[in-house]
Amino acid sequence: MNVDEWNDIVSPDHYNSNTIETIDLIKNSMELEEYRGYLKGNIFKYVSRYRYKDKENPLKDLMKAEWYLNKLIEDTKNDG
Repeated sequence: MNVDEWNDIVSPDHYNSNTIETIDLIKNSMELEEYRGYLKGNIFKYVSRYRYKDKENPLKDLMKAEWYLNKLIEDTKNDG
């Protein structure tokens, strides 16, 4: 899978249709710990369902979990 295909799965164009990316809108609407909880919740969601939701492409939900985990890692690095 190339980078463009990966991006289409994990962060489709409709997430970027505003002047600010949706994840940044969400982050700006929350306190730091709320935002990190949101990220963690999405990681758990995607990891727990990867074998069931899209049985033809279980990697899709794992890649989404990885995207949220990378956001959490990036946010934590920037905080400390």
